[in-house]
Amino acid sequence: QVQLVESGGGLVQPGGSLRLSCAASGSTLDSHSIGWFRQAPGRGREGVSLITSMNDRTYFLGSVKGRFTISRDNAVNTVYLQMNNLQPEDTAVYYCATVHYGEYAPLTTMVPRDWGSGAQVTVAL
Repeated sequence: QVQLVESGGGLVQPGGSLRLSCAASGSTLDSHSIGWFRQAPGRGREGVSLITSMNDRTYFLGSVKGRFTISRDNAVNTVYLQMNNLQPEDTAVYYCATVHYGEYAPLTTMVPRDWGSGAQVTVAL
């Protein structure tokens, strides 16, 4: 089992940036596909981004494409979600997870296995 811990959340003004980290223990992350999810108050959970274990292919939710990037640093067993030009609608608790996914629609077919505890991201004036 992989233990995941998110960090880097906080309060930021619209147009600002944050970088979320997903640090792992118990296994090396490079052998796992990692997904980022978010859940806003009163809304369901949605998949935001995915980085695959094979070839580090990346996928993004349409509303964050061009603003968010995902990457991994195997030396420190961490996956990052760089979030730029944040908007109020990005406000949510963000979670990372090890995932399985379907090849035909990777982002929408992510099935999480090991979860982190979440990081709050609030975008407001």
